[in-house]
Parts: sequence; structure tokens; C-alpha cells
Amino acid sequence: MPRALTLAAIIALVVLLLGGGWLYTPDRPRAELEAQYARPADFQPVAGLRLHVRDTGPRAAPPVIFLHGFASSLHTWEDWARTLESEFRVIRFDLPGFGLTGPDPTGDYSDARSLAVILALMDHLALPRASIVASSMGGRIAWTFAATHPARVDRLVLMAPDGFASPGRGYGTTPSVPLIARVLPYTLPDMMLRPSLAPAYGNPAVLTDAVLARYRDMLLAPGIRQAILDRMAQGVLVDPVPLLRRIEAPTLLFWGQADAMVPVANAADYTAVLRDSRVVTFPGIGHVPMEEAPAETVIPLRDFLRR
Repeated sequence: MPRALTLAAIIALVVLLLGGGWLYTPDRPRAELEAQYARPADFQPVAGLRLHVRDTGPRAAPPVIFLHGFASSLHTWEDWARTLESEFRVIRFDLPGFGLTGPDPTGDYSDARSLAVILALMDHLALPRASIVASSMGGRIAWTFAATHPARVDRLVLMAPDGFASPGRGYGTTPSVPLIARVLPYTLPDMMLRPSLAPAYGNPAVLTDAVLARYRDMLLAPGIRQAILDRMAQGVLVDPVPLLRRIEAPTLLFWGQADAMVPVANAADYTAVLRDSRVVTFPGIGHVPMEEAPAETVIPLRDFLRR
């Protein structure tokens, strides 16, 4: 999920505090979350982390690595994975500071650290090359990886990727995390979470109670809310144009036309500089097509990966 989740949470927390309310929400025990959302075999020692990885499909099939967005987890890809794993090796993992991977012991949440983790995972799995499919914040990490490690990337799929400057967020500046945001590690009221997540969906009804509970549980994994604040404080943007021009991999830009988080008009920023790209859009779909309309949206993805 994008930064808007945290920003909406901050606004809701201000209202709560000004109204005299205070809802303490502790972390959930790690053992309970792992029993519910993972298997022991899902955890791999990578780059000094206990990385939560799900690796399915034939080991000899073309590998595809999936990178989730801000405040999300590998579970966002599960519907697509079930369709693709008959002909691809589908590898998805929780980026450091999210989900069941947990906080990074280095305290480093820079994009450079994320690139090092991807490289280490590919080496750990003995993958010389792979295609990468990535959403939002994960998209920025993916295109940076493709630009700096072109020999390791076959195809690139960017779903509403982050990376260009926007109002209030320029290049080369260290973000200022609002003081009120620092209460995030201590509270996560249900009354706040659904309105924060719903704008990611063109059809908010897709945000079922079960999906909401999963997002909430991943945010309540030990240390994750503090890691989110730490990542926000380290999120310095660089001018993407020189990097995007270096990308050699064929690139598919993937966008919901009803995306309220990263507008579909932003696709033009990428097509203007990428050397080999095309765009596919989906009417009525929001920021997370793989969750909102998995059966429909997996078709152009699978076709692109087969080419």
C-alpha cells in the first residue's frame, strides 16, 4: 500500500487525540501470526534477515519475483500466484520492515538496502536472472534494480510505480515525519483502518472483513509500525529519469484507471523515458488490481511474461 495509508492514519489520530480518545493497540505475538499466515519453510536466511519468502511453481520454470507496496505484504499476490505458478516459478516476499520479515536489524530502510536484499535473495535461490513484478513503492525499488543491475532482469512489470516528485515531496530532501505520527506504534483503531485502506480500491466492497483483518495483522506484527516510521524518515527520492533511461528490460506499465493513490496519468512520465515500454489500463480498477480483479488482470501479465 502507498504512503497515503500512513497519512490518513495520522489525520485520524489527530482527531482521536483532540477528542480526548486514546486507543492503545499492542503488537500481536509473532508466533500467533506465523501460525496463521506462514509456514516454517517460508523463512529464509538472506542478507542478515529472517526473510519471509513464498516460492512456488516448478523450479525449472522462468522465475518471477514480486515486490509489494508500502504497508503491504506478500499476501497481496496470492490470487495471481495461484494462476501463474503452473508455468512460472513465483517468488514473493515481505520487504524488510513489513509483514512477517519484521524490522531490519540494520535499521536501514533505504532503497539501496532493498536492492541488496533482492540481490542476496536471487543469489540464495541461485537465480542468475528473473522477471520482476512490483507495485507502488515496490515499483520504485524494481525500476531502480533494473537500472542498476540490468543483467539480472528479464522483464519488468511496474504497477502504478512510485518515484517521481509530487507536491510536498521533492528530490534529494529528507522527509520530515510529523510529530503526531510517532504514536503509530501504539495505536491502530479499527475505525481508522478501513477508511485508510478503502481508497486503494476502485470498488471498496472488495475490501472484505477478511482482507482488512490481514492488513491489520501485518501492521500489528512486532516492530512493524515503528519500522514504517523509520522507512518514512529515510525515503529520499532521486531524479528517476537518468535511471529509467538505463533500463534495458522490456517493461509493462500496469494501471487501474480508478487509481486514487497514483493517477494513471503518471504513466506518461515513464513512457517518455523508457526505451521499451507499453501500458495496459483497467477501467474501474484502483491501486491494487491483483486484489481487486485478479482473474481479469492476470491475463495481460501472463501474456507479457510469456513473450
